[in-house]
Amino acid sequence: MEQAVVKDALKLIGICLLWYTTSSGGNIVGKLVLNEFPYPMTVTMVQLLSGALYLKPIINMMSVPDTGEVPRYYYWTMILPLALGKFLASVSSHISIWKVSVSYAHTVKATLPLFTVLLSRIILGEKQTYPVYCSLIPIIGGVVIATLTEISFDYIGLISALCATIGFSLQTIFSKKCLKETGLHHLRLYVTICRLAAGCFLPMWALFDLRRIYAHHDSMLEGRMLNCMVLLLVDGFFSMLQNVFAFTVIAMVAPLSYAVANATKRIVIIGASLFFLRNPVTPMNLLGMAISVFGVLSYNKVKYDQNVAMRHAATLPLVKSTSNLEAMDKNHVSIMLHHSQSASDLKLHSNGLTTDQLHNHILFNNNHFQSNNVTLIPVQSSESTGDREWQTTRDRGNVHSRMVYHV
Repeated sequence: MEQAVVKDALKLIGICLLWYTTSSGGNIVGKLVLNEFPYPMTVTMVQLLSGALYLKPIINMMSVPDTGEVPRYYYWTMILPLALGKFLASVSSHISIWKVSVSYAHTVKATLPLFTVLLSRIILGEKQTYPVYCSLIPIIGGVVIATLTEISFDYIGLISALCATIGFSLQTIFSKKCLKETGLHHLRLYVTICRLAAGCFLPMWALFDLRRIYAHHDSMLEGRMLNCMVLLLVDGFFSMLQNVFAFTVIAMVAPLSYAVANATKRIVIIGASLFFLRNPVTPMNLLGMAISVFGVLSYNKVKYDQNVAMRHAATLPLVKSTSNLEAMDKNHVSIMLHHSQSASDLKLHSNGLTTDQLHNHILFNNNHFQSNNVTLIPVQSSESTGDREWQTTRDRGNVHSRMVYHV
């Protein structure tokens, strides 16, 4: 038993290290390629094509189940807008990395919880507790301090980082809605969005970037073109890998553990960019970054506690009123659990997966919660915040719980 625990711990540590490495490497390579090749839309297109081309064989190799079918009209009303948001948010993110330092761009993107809370209140009508609102204060304060003391400050970079953060926040909200309504696997949804975004914006890329690249190709042929192409391919490959590692970590650990790991990833990215890119920073700038990261950790903790309390409140009426919990009818609980799982089990069996195969699959293996359909929102490179949320729906008097991840 202890050997199995140690083995799982070592596996998790190894995957986290790979996740941090690919995320940091992708951001550093992205900054280098944008310094030599200032075409953010082209970098975005390469990442989208990498996700669409490289990830499909990986999904097939890992036997990821096809857990849902999407009606044609849903592509126009939900999937296509998600692809639009993906493209615009990615382009804004690359503009911010191009104009300002990677460390400052990620400090600004730490405000993702702030926009998620505000937009969820406006769009979905979700209300939060006072501790959640209070946890946003250090995030805002840290970003303000970092902005006032940023040596490489640029208004375009700041606005682009904020636009990217808002875009990814909207994508998080509507991706959650899409996954809930369709039952699609998160990686399959990610591939679909990448394909649609790349296909729809190919004419726009040709009109803007391709024409400019062709006009200046003479100056780029002087030894830089090959270097830029290699960096672009490496950046796209890192972008694809970090999404695979991120979702694998999500499936292996509890919600709060993933939130901490994700915040740690942001620290690693900031530290790696400062070390390798050598961009100048001041002590106050570092203090602002640290306060922002602390705020993200605080937000994840109080949000997790709020969701656990909501889940307990939703399931409490199902428990018979008695002063002795051990006297509860175990047969009744067993029937309830079997009924709540039967629908999703039947759907997965229809796709060729048995219940044992599902529980042993690395993308679904999670000892910290019971869920037959792990619905995870796609992580875009380095913008994810690990906030997860339990949602409970009632169907003919029965309660069904599922875990939804904000990434």
